[in-house]
Amino acid sequence: MAGRRTPKDPEGRMPLKEHLLEFRNRLMIAAAAIVVGAIIGWIIYNPVQIGSWGFDGVYKQLTYPFDEYKASNPDSVVTLNFGNATSAFTTQLSLSLFTGVIISSPVWVWQIWAFILPGLTKREKRLSIGVFATALPLFLAGCFFAYQTLPKALLILFGFTPDDGKSSNIQQASDYFTFITRFILAFGLAWLLPVFLVGLCAIGVLSGKTLKKSWRVAILLIFIASAVITPTPDPFTMFLLAGPLCVLYFIALGVCLIIDKRRVEAGDEPDWSHLDDDQASPLT
Repeated sequence: MAGRRTPKDPEGRMPLKEHLLEFRNRLMIAAAAIVVGAIIGWIIYNPVQIGSWGFDGVYKQLTYPFDEYKASNPDSVVTLNFGNATSAFTTQLSLSLFTGVIISSPVWVWQIWAFILPGLTKREKRLSIGVFATALPLFLAGCFFAYQTLPKALLILFGFTPDDGKSSNIQQASDYFTFITRFILAFGLAWLLPVFLVGLCAIGVLSGKTLKKSWRVAILLIFIASAVITPTPDPFTMFLLAGPLCVLYFIALGVCLIIDKRRVEAGDEPDWSHLDDDQASPLT
């Protein structure tokens, strides 16, 4: 019969065409959520007052670290500059999109997991729901941590301006907000590391034993990745990101070891769990 939908495979298998359609649909849902969030971001860009409730606005919130530095260093010449006629408009547009990404994070994070779900077993699906429930708070916590540490980061970075009475630190608004938004998003995404590791362990791709053996290499890679993804080359910003990531790595390691222990008690160990690192696992 024309227009009839193909019945779902109980094991979650799909032909390539259906995978691509599924990806397209979920991408469109995520994009639509970001657009809706961006519209809200545009509305709350400036201060909003509704009855007794008020919000200072996205612009005010993101310039707060900048204002904090100016308040603590009244003699310094530090200001934001909108260099051309379109700069104010493009700044509001980019910050609205940034706000949209944050507001819509429950939607697009879920779309990522939902795209993976059909290929998982029932047990893995239950575990993945738990992973999703942890991923969103961690992403938002990473963004919040970045926002709270920004005043200190700016205090150190602006402190390198020569104190000779002639130098000033006039910031281009576009450069400043690019730094701020990348800083916040980099922290939010990086804090998803333990979710990724625990998720791989939960579905049997990775083990706590492997993470324990590789912790030195993991710490090195965390510092290298922190140096690459942070928007400035200074070591302070790198340590701000790498420090919490190292803590989160060891928390993920502890959770993975617990999963390994429960898997052993249940007799549900994967075939490769007892093999040495230089031995090949059996093909199935």
